[in-house]
Amino acid sequence: MTAETAAHDEREIQDVTDPVAGEATEAGTAATVTEGTDPTPAASDSTGSAEDDSVAEDADADSDDEDSEGDEEDRLVEEGEIAGDYLEQLLDVLDFDGDIDLDVDGDRAVVSIDGGNDLDRLVGRKGEVLDALQELTRLAVQQSTGVRSRLMLDVARWRADRRDRLARLGTEVAERVVKSGVREELDPMTPFERKIVHDAVAAVDGVVSESEGAEPKRRVVVLPSA
Repeated sequence: MTAETAAHDEREIQDVTDPVAGEATEAGTAATVTEGTDPTPAASDSTGSAEDDSVAEDADADSDDEDSEGDEEDRLVEEGEIAGDYLEQLLDVLDFDGDIDLDVDGDRAVVSIDGGNDLDRLVGRKGEVLDALQELTRLAVQQSTGVRSRLMLDVARWRADRRDRLARLGTEVAERVVKSGVREELDPMTPFERKIVHDAVAAVDGVVSESEGAEPKRRVVVLPSA
């Protein structure tokens, strides 16, 4: 507390008005206002409760979280736009038709190319060309932003259709293992594909899934739960 605030508090105590007599009562030693003293009361020192402080801190934390989420989404949108520009130039060079769609899915940007007759050539056998093109697009984004990108690229709905097929496969295998009690091994898959199967198996009671082997021959195994 400052000297000025202390003096003000003392004057307030000493100048309390008696509600009955209507006269100023003396509290301790009467205060004498000397000539030249600023009659304007000094601002009082107000201290909030711990609960008020906690509420304020929570509000600040919520605001920080919202700002952080907004910044992350803006970053992913920027990644998608950079990737879209890069892929549009590539389509022009190849003289391919295609519509580019930008989206954000969770913690990654998603770019899709659809609507062209020649797009299958950008997918290749088992998606090899698509995987390579996705990596090139990620590098183009990284060169622009300076940050490693986890962008997902899909062409002619190849990944979307593949996701649906793998999810159905995981469910079918899991249901067979529940009935037979015998484990089943699937063909080797990429980490992206294995995750889809694991998620599908996890939705079926009575079975679990594991990954076995080393890349590029790592595969999903479905077996009865203990």
